Amino acid sequence: MDLDAFNQLTIKYPLLVTYFSHDQCNVCKVLHPKIREIVQAHPKTHFEYINTKESTVVSGQFSVFAVPTIIIFTNGSETKRYSRYLDSEDLAHYLKRISEIMDG
Repeated sequence: MDLDAFNQLTIKYPLLVTYFSHDQCNVCKVLHPKIREIVQAHPKTHFEYINTKESTVVSGQFSVFAVPTIIIFTNGSETKRYSRYLDSEDLAHYLKRISEIMDG
């Protein structure tokens, strides 16, 4: 994915969860389905997988130097970041809270 395509995603989706990873990361492989499941519980949230080995410009633009990294964008701006360590309950709680705020 190039930077322009990524920027279009941040515009198109008011609540975007990006999962930065690569195929050689075993922890990432285990977390990926769990993260996707959490995101799918919030219908207005879009999930996007970014392979850091293939999308080096996007990864560099957002200073992703460790995987897994999850960046949440709200209305085009980064609002939350998890890097390496992820508390799945915290992610679920955050998405619930931000969804409620966005719904008004």
